Amino acid sequence: MENNINNPAIINDIIKINNDRIEGYNKAIELAHSHGLHELEPDFRKYIEQSETFIAELTPYLELEGKEPTDSTMLSGKLFRAWMSIKVNITGNDKKSLLESCEKGEDAFKATYKKVLEEDTDELSPNVKNVLTIQLNKQLEAHDTIKMLRDNASL
Repeated sequence: MENNINNPAIINDIIKINNDRIEGYNKAIELAHSHGLHELEPDFRKYIEQSETFIAELTPYLELEGKEPTDSTMLSGKLFRAWMSIKVNITGNDKKSLLESCEKGEDAFKATYKKVLEEDTDELSPNVKNVLTIQLNKQLEAHDTIKMLRDNASL
């Protein structure tokens, strides 16, 4: 029998990592502007919008369970953003450092999705698993773009 019930706590964890990503890229935009790296803003904004879309796609599944999407972030995300700010300021305010920090954020995002898709599948409906798989694939493209920008920043 297929599971058509979703564990709202798991979906909200996914929403939290998306909230982290949104806040992380907002912080990255702020840092980019303060260091004259305005050319990075369009990509950063694109990934903010991507996470907003991901949250919108997951919200109906929470509402089916009588829950609302969280607007909070994970503690690790808050710590990461603080670290990102410190690292960029210490290492010379360069483009590569900022993009390395963004890539670490994308790695955390990817790890959260993969963990849920590998370990929590019995608590999610096939529809939600499909949505998460599609979102992860889109995020992997974002990760590769950030990685490419980082690699090119050192040239």
